[in-house]
Amino acid sequence: MLKTLSSKFALTTLLLMLGSLLLGFFFTNTYYHQIIKAPNDAKNVEIAKTMVAYIEQEHVKNLDDFFTMLGETGYQLYVVKDDGTKTFYGGTFRDKALEASTVESVMSGTTYHGMRDFPRETFVMGFFANELVNTIGVPFTYEGEDYALFMRPNIKLLFSEVHRILGALMLAMFVLSLIGVIVLAQTIINPIKKLTLATRDIAHENFDAPLEIERVDEIGQLANSFKRMTDQLQENDEMRKEFISNVSHDFQSPLLNIQGYATLLAQPNLTEEERAEYGEIIEIETKRLSKLTKQLLVLTTLDSSTRKPKREVFDLSAQLKDTVRKYRWQIEEHHIDFSYTIAPVMFKGDAGLLQNIWDNIIANAIKYSEDGAYIELTLLETANDVIVTVQDTGIGMSEEALARIFERFYRADASRTKHGTGLGLPIVKQVVEKHEGTIDLTSKLGEGTTVKITLPKL
Repeated sequence: MLKTLSSKFALTTLLLMLGSLLLGFFFTNTYYHQIIKAPNDAKNVEIAKTMVAYIEQEHVKNLDDFFTMLGETGYQLYVVKDDGTKTFYGGTFRDKALEASTVESVMSGTTYHGMRDFPRETFVMGFFANELVNTIGVPFTYEGEDYALFMRPNIKLLFSEVHRILGALMLAMFVLSLIGVIVLAQTIINPIKKLTLATRDIAHENFDAPLEIERVDEIGQLANSFKRMTDQLQENDEMRKEFISNVSHDFQSPLLNIQGYATLLAQPNLTEEERAEYGEIIEIETKRLSKLTKQLLVLTTLDSSTRKPKREVFDLSAQLKDTVRKYRWQIEEHHIDFSYTIAPVMFKGDAGLLQNIWDNIIANAIKYSEDGAYIELTLLETANDVIVTVQDTGIGMSEEALARIFERFYRADASRTKHGTGLGLPIVKQVVEKHEGTIDLTSKLGEGTTVKITLPKL
């Protein structure tokens, strides 16, 4: 089993090279048989006929010397005289077998096309087959006697050096290609190994392990994406630890208060006023715990990527009016001038989740406003959106607080939020985003705050 990328890459490359070699042989063989073989036969027929024409027309004085000279210039020759005398010139044939009927046919004036009709070689190597049957045969007459000449180029003499050069070249190309493939494989595999090691570091919460991959190709893009993912995981891990720390602290404080005042209530010498006071504190802390638990459950639900808001049509204007009535007693207690302009709007969304928004922003506007302040609530409907705005003339907040206002457990004014959880606005933001909307919060210290929520009509 090949389990490493390098071994798979090497095997695939080797198979591709072998496959390419086989395909090259196949197409070369086809080209030889279909394109080269017949013209090569015809060319050698012309050469043979030129030889015998010279013999017959130029009155060669010594036939043996003439054929010896031709053999030395690069031809293999087989000459048969009508009396049966056989003579070889030039290079030696590997196979000297030749049918007697073939010789008789040439003697009678027929041209023998052995190169064209040579059938036995699978590949183009048939061109190099050093056999007597792989020749051209032509008749000629010398000094009144009939002869048959069988000839072919001496391929060994002409091409042996070329073959060695080509063989060395092919071997060098193969070796260089293999080295190139190995180098290329390493340029791909080494970064992947680094990514694998970095992944193991992250699995052990080591987010600071260096990843030195500087490339501009897809591997480089993967490395950059990995670095961004690592940064995000580190940030999420820090947020998780901070979240757990904050939750533990926010649970521990009211629990300690409840435990302490419950112990005090067990004392027999308390007055009725003291018992009522301690009981009221326990009730406040219990409500605080209940609120914190509910908000954590809401956050857990919103954090789930699979949690989608319900899309049901409901009366948004009525929901806002009911929310204002719910806080009427606080408005009157602090002598706040509260006005609202609420257009009749039917909205398709999750009424339960949206109620968290209205409770939070209206309660905050009241909490962070001095007695006699002014608060205005408006609900408008456009062609594509529903816009809810809450504007107050309260204490406002600093730029530093404004930048962190949507962080979980962040409290802008500790003196006013001792019973708060710091989870309200983060919940608001997530509910708005779940509805594909936007929230804009502007504030100036000492001048007030404006919260604008835009929800698209889907």
